[in-house]
Amino acid sequence: MTLLRRRPLAALMLFVLAIVLPGSAGTAQPPRPSPAWVGTWATGPTTVPPGSVTTLERQTFRQVVHASIGGDTVRVRLTNEFGETPLRIGAAHVARRAGTTGTDINPRTDRPLTFGGSGTALVPPGAPLLSDPVPLALPAGGDLVISIYLPERTPVGTVHAFSFQENVIADGDVTAARSVTPVATATQWFLLSGVSVSTRAPRASAVAAFGDSITDGAVTENGANHRWPDLLAARLRATPGVRDRGVLNLGISGNRLLHDPHPTPGAEGFAAWFGVNGLARFDRDVLAQPGVGAAIVLLGINDIGQPGGPAPASEAVTAEEIIAGHRQLIARAHAAGIEIYAGTLLPFKGDTLGFYTEANEAKRAAVNHWLRTSGEYDGIVDFDAAVRDPADPLRLRPAFDSGDGLHPNDAGMAAMAAAVPLHWFR
Repeated sequence: MTLLRRRPLAALMLFVLAIVLPGSAGTAQPPRPSPAWVGTWATGPTTVPPGSVTTLERQTFRQVVHASIGGDTVRVRLTNEFGETPLRIGAAHVARRAGTTGTDINPRTDRPLTFGGSGTALVPPGAPLLSDPVPLALPAGGDLVISIYLPERTPVGTVHAFSFQENVIADGDVTAARSVTPVATATQWFLLSGVSVSTRAPRASAVAAFGDSITDGAVTENGANHRWPDLLAARLRATPGVRDRGVLNLGISGNRLLHDPHPTPGAEGFAAWFGVNGLARFDRDVLAQPGVGAAIVLLGINDIGQPGGPAPASEAVTAEEIIAGHRQLIARAHAAGIEIYAGTLLPFKGDTLGFYTEANEAKRAAVNHWLRTSGEYDGIVDFDAAVRDPADPLRLRPAFDSGDGLHPNDAGMAAMAAAVPLHWFR
């Protein structure tokens, strides 16, 4: 009985509020969506080859990242996931870049990063570090500058080896400075793996591009953001209905689907940068991304081409083994509730890396046939068809060849981005 008496009173109160609240006009207002965290930029971290470790002490590393989706609040993910000792962060700042080149910041947008309310942090070996949210209006397609000060002698054990973006090292804590005087430059990202934004766009989500050097951006122009995932992000921003899709580049140069780096003699100086195998890093690099709703996979050419070169011949794999690896990615993505797409493997006849043989081409053809015909992925983007030479389909089109017969140039990257169906993300 008590409940029955309360219902008319509650209805009366709602009626009165509808009359007296300005702008209500007696009409229910749609609820404003709660802000959601969505990845706007990411990279796959790796360890560092022996002899290539950069050591910083009382220095600031200032690095530039290119956002895909915009928002009004940002979070930065730092990482010591491959470090062997604790990482002490003395200070860290984020700001929008001033202009389109260099590492100068717009000082009005400079924000200190905190971690649990503190401006300093100690990160154990093997751990990431997520910053507190920072109010900062970031436009879609804008550039951020992230500055990290390391007060103690620190061998940097976690990097992304090929940023195709020039970053700088400066002496002292200059994390808040408008401009810095570099003592060194580096085309790597140090101790950094992601940036996410808070957005009220009701259907905002992220697309993870998961692959090897072709996804990573080799060998595109430094600082131009001409990697195919960047160019895909630009297409999405320009297209109604899919503008609120972030694109995250989780390509790692040299990465294989099925094997960790295991260099042959002479290849030790760079193989550690190739990252752990795709099956091992998929959960961290794709499924754990904020707001991820879909993935595009382009992996397998290094599994075919590396054995007998930078990897031992004993690690040769069959097309069936590569396909089994892809099926694992499909199963794990679907179990996590995200859509997963794949790209066909690009042609590589005449490459300068020694990947091409008739046997290796047969493996590529078998994997591509399965991709095109099996229907097991949620969709296929035919990168092979987009960049191959019509006069010799086993080779890259000359206008798209970077010069090594394996990696597309900037124009080839644009052709790849143009081949991705945007209706997947509506």
